[in-house]
This record gives sequence, structure tokens and C-alpha cells, in this order.
Amino acid sequence: MTDLTKTPVTVITGFLGAGKTTLIRHLMQNPQGKRLAVLVNEFGTMGVDGDILKSCADENCPAENILELSNGCICCTVADDFIPTLEKLMAMPARPDHILIETSGLALPKPLLKAFDWPAIRSRITVDGVIALADAEAVAAGRFAPDEAAVEAQRAADDSLDHETPLSEVFEDQIACADIVLLSKADLAGEAGLAAARAAIEAEAPRKLPILPLTDGVIDPRVILGLGAAAEDDLDARPSHHDGADDHEHDDFDSVVIELPEIADPADLVARIERLARERNVLRVKGHVAVAGKPMRLLVQAVGERVRHQFDRPWGDQPRLSRLVVIAEHDDIDEAAIREVLHG
Repeated sequence: MTDLTKTPVTVITGFLGAGKTTLIRHLMQNPQGKRLAVLVNEFGTMGVDGDILKSCADENCPAENILELSNGCICCTVADDFIPTLEKLMAMPARPDHILIETSGLALPKPLLKAFDWPAIRSRITVDGVIALADAEAVAAGRFAPDEAAVEAQRAADDSLDHETPLSEVFEDQIACADIVLLSKADLAGEAGLAAARAAIEAEAPRKLPILPLTDGVIDPRVILGLGAAAEDDLDARPSHHDGADDHEHDDFDSVVIELPEIADPADLVARIERLARERNVLRVKGHVAVAGKPMRLLVQAVGERVRHQFDRPWGDQPRLSRLVVIAEHDDIDEAAIREVLHG
């Protein structure tokens, strides 16, 4: 049995843009009487996701309980960053009842779970569960091969698929480590898309998993919190491509921060970001932009050619500085070319 005196932690993982921040916002707004804390692991130097969550802080999850880990991928900085941050949370006068961890889209969950066996925290914290978000529309479209035979067929048909992509490997590790899989953007995928995505994930999962549809991050918190999985004691049931390896690398990915002047037309910026996805193979764009004549910040979130934007809050006393984080595989990061597209 799980020691009930331990503080439960839910690890929320998922590929870039799968909707992790949106889910956490929903949980913060529906805390079930619990005092929450959130750790956000950004990829890149701008804390966009952390900033979004801090704007939702309230008495159930005050701003001081929302901490950002931005010194690198969370599964690579366990000793230097992650463990000390957890200890800081546990030392707060009002200790949180439940901790939510949003990993970066590139994080491998199993090395993170191993960290919960460290003597400094093992007696005080347990992993209540691992929740993996998967973009239903993307999975249904076959962007990740569900089995080895499919990969081999693609290799035979196209020399460019001569090796498994790092993105596929990350995706598979996240599914293999999960206790529950949430198929996000279910409204965009439709019933046929959800069925196809569910079948692909079932083929990939090492054991039978609950696979549930999700739209706009809305789900009953009782479904995903309070699982009592004690995942740190269940590592053998969560296979990884990196089992037996001493380390892993994320050198396949890189990011740049692009500063922009005020823009006049958000639609023009959207078109430029779509062009980056098509021409420069950019995976993810996120940040805040100043729009001329508008007192509020424009929040921009893009996954490939799918771009979402909305005014989130007034600039207030903050400088009207437009900055976008652009993430792509290492060989596709050309800062000068990316800057030229965004600036025009």
C-alpha cells in the first residue's frame, strides 16, 4: 500500500503541443478542495507555460506554488534542479496536498520516475500517476508508427525514413510509462479519428491502459488524480527505449528566441508561422506578441501549421516586448532564416 502520509505527485507528459498546460489550468480551477503546487519544465529560455499558469493562480494554487524548471530537460537535470525544487516545495509553511509536474514535450518520463527513489524525497513523496497526453488528430493521421512492422514498411518505401525519428521514440516512451492516456483535441479528430488514434496507442502500449478523449483540457479530476499508482515502485512495467542506458541525449532538438517589433495584423503573423512549419520544419512556436493599438498581450501557441492565438491579459507595467520561442529538430534550426520569415 502507498504510504498515505506521502505527498502525491502526478506527472503530466506528452508530445509538443498536446495540451498539458490546458489540462493543468483545468485542474487548478477544479482542485477538489486540495492545495496544489505545479512544477513546469520549459524547453528553451522563455517561461511561457509557467506564465500562463501563474495568471490562473488563486488561493488553492498560489503563485508561489508554481515553479519553473528552465535549465534543461527535467529528466536530464534531476540532481541539479528537480530534486532541490521538490524539496523547496515540501519545505513551504503550507505544504501542498498534491503536486502536478508538467514535463517538457521532449522529456522521457522513466528517468524522472527513477528520481523519486532518491533517499532525500522517497519517504515524503510518491508518484500518484503518470498521465500522457496525445494529440488525437496527429496520432490518427499516422504521424507516429504504432509498431515495428509499420516502420519497416515505411523504410522500404522511402529512403528518408531510414531510421526511427527521435520524435517517435519520445512518443513511444511516454505512452509506455503512462497510467492513463488522454487523447486531446478530440473535437478536431472526430469519432473516426479517435478510433484510429486509440487503436494506434493500444498497439504501442505495453499493457492495457485507459484511453480517454479530451477537449480543451476538461476532465473530471477524480479520473486522473488519486490513482495511488506508486509508479516509482512499478518501473519494470514501464519499458523504455533507454532501459539499460546510463544517459540519453536531446541534441536532436534546439530552440531559439526571436524578438519582434509590434505587429499590426495577427493574421499576417499566423501566416508566417504556418510558413515556418512548411518550409523550415518548425515543430512548435509559443510566446507573447504586442499588437499595435491593443493594451493586451497576444498569446501565440503553434504546433506545426496549427496556430492558436488569443489576448490573454493586459501588458500593465511590463514592457511591450514581443518574443517567440521556436523549437525544431537541431538540423532545422537556422536562426537567421527563421528570423527573416518572422520579420518579413
